[in-house]
Amino acid sequence: MRIGIPAETRPGETRVAATPETVKKLASRHQVMVQSGAGLSAAVTDDAYAAAGATIVSAEEAFQADMVLKVRAPNEIERAAMRPGTVLVGMLNPFDNDNIAAMAASRLTAFALEAAPRISRAQSMDVLSSQANIAGYKAVMLAANTYQRFMPMLMTAAGTVKAARVLIMGVGVAGLQAIATAKRLGAVIEASDVRPPVKEQVESLGAKFIDVPFITDEEREIAQGVGGYARPMPADWIRRQGELVHERAKLADIIITTALIPGRAAPILIREETVMAMKPGSVIVDMAIEQGGNCPLTELNKTVVKHGVYIIGEPNLAALVAADASALYARNVLDFLKLVIDKEDKFIIDREDEIVRATLLCHEGETLRGEALRK
Repeated sequence: MRIGIPAETRPGETRVAATPETVKKLASRHQVMVQSGAGLSAAVTDDAYAAAGATIVSAEEAFQADMVLKVRAPNEIERAAMRPGTVLVGMLNPFDNDNIAAMAASRLTAFALEAAPRISRAQSMDVLSSQANIAGYKAVMLAANTYQRFMPMLMTAAGTVKAARVLIMGVGVAGLQAIATAKRLGAVIEASDVRPPVKEQVESLGAKFIDVPFITDEEREIAQGVGGYARPMPADWIRRQGELVHERAKLADIIITTALIPGRAAPILIREETVMAMKPGSVIVDMAIEQGGNCPLTELNKTVVKHGVYIIGEPNLAALVAADASALYARNVLDFLKLVIDKEDKFIIDREDEIVRATLLCHEGETLRGEALRK
């Protein structure tokens, strides 16, 4: 099988879908074609790919492969460059109905890796977790770089400097890594999340959990989430959380928000009145900006100062750590390919496999996963 790895063309996207490590394993059984320069932003040279067994080709040749491995969904030009029947694997956004329809119209067989179910067998191909882990780390580093004071407590001849107070909102993979990274830098950390089970994880990392009590059975049920993800909470609970967050935010030096709900706009966690009450020079990193943001003042791709507070709206934090992000993503992709390439090195679609079934967006002109998500 011919497997193509093109360079990513989306602005700001520095990752690549395969590394020399994964190319070497694929090239032992397939013809791997890597677009010239595809890995440069991730610190991978053409020579490194060639040494691993890849053929260095043009963009046109990479897209003409039987299977194309990408990081992000293809644009109109990239879709047109692929032949009908091409197998496409990447983070293709299973909630982007227009893109799913366009890929189906191009008669691509497309797999969205981020749609894989959260089951133990799928952990090694969980692209959301691998990339969120990196994003959580980078969010803290960006905040520390923007914050005009020290993160740890320091005792000096000129006096003592207090440790920074960090508030993490949303304790999934990104939030947990943000806690761990901020802790290593010496900050004092508080964290908030809808789901009660994460309290133990938060405290095990040395942070304090901000508990918003549940009053009704409905609140308790919704708070359990679904498939490892949060669900939209009732309005009264949101109000109570907002009041408590407002008070904690006034004391915070850095706030990192990570709250996302799959297929929906990100919930508003930090309102303008809360930003107005924060200390001048404080920093907010809004990791949910691609889905609208957890703060209405955040601006996409910008760092702005509102009411004396720095608000960072970087949408693709993992791409700022391109080498490691690509390495982890490439391993996720390689493990997924084991489900769609049989022992005779032929492409197969096993509809009985729940991972394959969940990730398959379209095939032979028919939209599949997208239809299920719209219901």
